[in-house]
Amino acid sequence: MRTSRETICNLRSLMVIALMAAAEGLCQERQAKDASPQRRIVVSIPDRKLALIEDGQVVKIYSTAVGAPCSPTPSGTYTIVERIPNPTWYGPAKVVGPGKGNPVGTRWMGLSRKGYGIHGTNNPRSIGHNASHGCVRMRNRDVEDLFARVAVGDVVELHGERDAEVTRIFGISEMAANTMTAGAAQ
Repeated sequence: MRTSRETICNLRSLMVIALMAAAEGLCQERQAKDASPQRRIVVSIPDRKLALIEDGQVVKIYSTAVGAPCSPTPSGTYTIVERIPNPTWYGPAKVVGPGKGNPVGTRWMGLSRKGYGIHGTNNPRSIGHNASHGCVRMRNRDVEDLFARVAVGDVVELHGERDAEVTRIFGISEMAANTMTAGAAQ
């Protein structure tokens, strides 16, 4: 029969081993988190474009539709708070389930600004225009591609005006290029 002193020593040893294993697991978890790419979405409202950026590099640029003048897309920095494949749309007078007639298309990425999101569309001709009720609208194939690349918690920056960063990401806008060309012709 073991003495209580031996039992206590054995229990202490087991506790030390368990604590070391737990600490190693936490360390590995932190390293994996630190190794994941720093990802953000930048939307230029005036250019009606969205860029996916990972570790400071532009991965892909998509065309979008943004808010109409009577329901503009809000500027600001938000996060993705939900991702819903094949969403149901809840309108003021009706509900539209997943399918071809759904106004938000095949994917919904809800933002931390309630009621706003990045989504697909059942009206792809609206892409490139100020046509939405404030959300960022994309072609279904594009929103499906973006949806597969992002996660809840990713940052979404909605820029209402062109600044140095927007110009660096999206280049010179058509409007600015036309203004420079018109000025050069004089």
